[in-house]
Amino acid sequence: MRVEPRAFLRLLYDGAVRAADPAALLGPSRMPERPRGRTVVVGAGKAAARMAAAVERGWQGTLEGIVVTRYGHGELCESVEVVEAAHPLPDSAGLDATKRIVQLVRGLTADDLVVCLLSGGGSALLELPAPGIALDEIQAVGRALLQSGASIAEINCVRKHLSLVKGGRLAEEAHPARVVTYIISDVPGDDPSTVASGPTLPDSTTYEDAAATLAHYGIVGPPSVMQYLQAGMGVRGDGCTAEAVCETPKPGWSSFAGDRVEVLATARDAIEAAARIADAHGVTPVILGFDLEGEARALGREHAGLAIECISGAGLASPPCVLLSGGETTVTVATEGRGGRNSEYLLGLALGLQGTDGISALAGDTDGIDGTEDNAGAFVVADTLARASAAGLVPGVALLANDAYGFFEAIDDLLVVGPTRTNVNDFRAILVEDCQ
Repeated sequence: MRVEPRAFLRLLYDGAVRAADPAALLGPSRMPERPRGRTVVVGAGKAAARMAAAVERGWQGTLEGIVVTRYGHGELCESVEVVEAAHPLPDSAGLDATKRIVQLVRGLTADDLVVCLLSGGGSALLELPAPGIALDEIQAVGRALLQSGASIAEINCVRKHLSLVKGGRLAEEAHPARVVTYIISDVPGDDPSTVASGPTLPDSTTYEDAAATLAHYGIVGPPSVMQYLQAGMGVRGDGCTAEAVCETPKPGWSSFAGDRVEVLATARDAIEAAARIADAHGVTPVILGFDLEGEARALGREHAGLAIECISGAGLASPPCVLLSGGETTVTVATEGRGGRNSEYLLGLALGLQGTDGISALAGDTDGIDGTEDNAGAFVVADTLARASAAGLVPGVALLANDAYGFFEAIDDLLVVGPTRTNVNDFRAILVEDCQ
């Protein structure tokens, strides 16, 4: 390997992101059959604007529509309106955009087509609270869930049952129009119905599941939320109106029979692309998993042990090698520190490595934003802890304070790339060099 470690790790990250670029994935050959009636484009997520721009380039005919993306993740479109809103908690801009999306698809006929573009972040961006629940109450429940350590599937189960658009309800508004959904997956396991809380896909979860999730994590929502979940338990979904408490549409419903779902990119695609780049540079790629979950700091320590084993010659591969993984870890927030799951993972990794020579790492979110900060993630190199100590930093204290961002910022080890306008979740690479 003739590339400097940081540059090599960045090369892998860039290759992973490039493999999930909607501009390359949504060409003319992927476009659905043109309908006799209208073609309406809707969508939500960090990749939604770039996906919409790709559809515009590949579509032969007229389009109209609205997509909502995170602030700063927009892209210029001609026929499809791009609205920017807040993430990871919804705001009034997202709420207003969602209302307009519902109005746009409501009243369509069987001659019409809805093209729905979904990616990670869509759960917060596409939001229309259930009757009797205010936006600030949705925000309160969302904040508690995000800080609880709950998995994304658990979080989105609750979100689906407090919304009039999630869990297949948007598709129900659009039917009898045909709905074609394109997905860039950011969820472990790549269940399409979990991405962006599945607004156009049937939902297998229930009100009971949502209530059980809140109970499991000790979350008591506002009275309106708890009462709504309680009212929903045991009800059927068919025949309900928007004013009634009803279950989400379920798999097997005939109304979804003509719909189509296509997953365009996943963490597997990104990691396998990085593996090919590593192999081309003479570095053996070892894929630890595409959908790893769990506490970020704990996974970091676990991976530190695997990397040290490789140095000793008793590991998964001999140096030079790179350990690659994806997925979505969680962070149980105890304080008001700054940082996301990738930087917290790396802080745990650094503590596990204790400055072992020949090991460096990068972890970053493929959307370019780790949590709510301006970085995608960070780097760890052999002298990370030594430089931190010289700067008066104590990594264990930073970890207890959930302040991994401040730790890596102080030693200039943040990975800052800006919005990538795609999202296949976290990308992690640990480079183990031959120190002989």
